[in-house]
Amino acid sequence: MSIEAMRQALTGVSGVPVTAYDGRGEIEPRVTAKVYERVAAAGIHNIVAAGNTGEFYALTPEEISRVHEAAMAGVGDKAPVTAAIGRSLHEAIRMAKDAKAIGASAVMSHQPVDPFAAPAAQIDYFRNLAEASPLPLVAYVRADGFGVEDMVRLAGHPNIVGIKFATTDLMLLSRAIAASDPKGALFVCGLAESWAPTFTAAGAQGFTSGLVNVAPKLSLAVHAALARGDFAAARSVVARLEPFERMRTKFRNGANVTVVKEAVTNSGLDVGPVRIPGLPQLDPGDRQALLALLRDWRETGDAF
Repeated sequence: MSIEAMRQALTGVSGVPVTAYDGRGEIEPRVTAKVYERVAAAGIHNIVAAGNTGEFYALTPEEISRVHEAAMAGVGDKAPVTAAIGRSLHEAIRMAKDAKAIGASAVMSHQPVDPFAAPAAQIDYFRNLAEASPLPLVAYVRADGFGVEDMVRLAGHPNIVGIKFATTDLMLLSRAIAASDPKGALFVCGLAESWAPTFTAAGAQGFTSGLVNVAPKLSLAVHAALARGDFAAARSVVARLEPFERMRTKFRNGANVTVVKEAVTNSGLDVGPVRIPGLPQLDPGDRQALLALLRDWRETGDAF
């Protein structure tokens, strides 16, 4: 896929499906492919394989490849597949080449988790990866400490198609967008639907979503409202999904994927529990609140 076509896809919703495990805790490729198939059939614009909601850091490199393959099988030609990559630079380059070989449209690099990573050197990591990647790269920025110059340098690489901006530093975001070449990388809201109206007002385009695993109609409704500049309508939809997103932030986001996976299992696809160190299961109170919310969404036809 061309840089321009991928850039257009990023202006939409970038959905991040969950990874299904069997009773032994191993990847279940058929159910994983079914999750991807369902999200793609809902009309999500860009589908990220093995992103955070897919438990990237709980997977081995070999398992990440299996998830990428399951994503390609499930999505088919319904949407672009952006294969999540990362870890060491050498591993990430190999993953990018493997993603190209199976037909992915782009790759998204998770930000390095090395505790000694310097901001400028992390930009070098992304740029070096973009140089070696045979596919357009989305850079996932979620740490603090970056400056406007860092973001401009990142956005200016010709093979970096997007920046998944996942911090609440809106001043940095707005200044970086203003300072960057408008024909360069697209700045995308990396904090999902709840933050999408605010990020859009700051100049970002498109947003990422784990909600698409359960209620893609709500996610698409937020996007449609923002696309036509109706912030009131977008906030109204966000108010309906806010309890779901707020539950995901418990335990310093330790329940983030847990909420999604329990909701997907409740919808009829048993995807198994989250691997540790994520929260394996919700407590009874949160589970009941989640089930009540899902019932409400299903009554209005918004959830699977």
